[in-house]
Amino acid sequence: MDLAWLGAGIGAGIVLIGAGLGIGKLAASAMEAMGRQPEAAGTIRTNMIIAAALIEGLGFFGLVICILLAIKA
Repeated sequence: MDLAWLGAGIGAGIVLIGAGLGIGKLAASAMEAMGRQPEAAGTIRTNMIIAAALIEGLGFFGLVICILLAIKA
């Protein structure tokens, strides 16, 4: 049982690191695009927020799956 929680913790950490890296890359690309084309900043920002929300949702989904698998074990 304790190893299940350890595995869930490691899995959740990997999921959240991946989500953080994804959002960071997304934001960096969006900032660069806004710097190159300022007149499209509103559209780029909207698309960035939607994509970041989807990435966060996947991160939370992975976190919940890790916890549920640990509870079931």
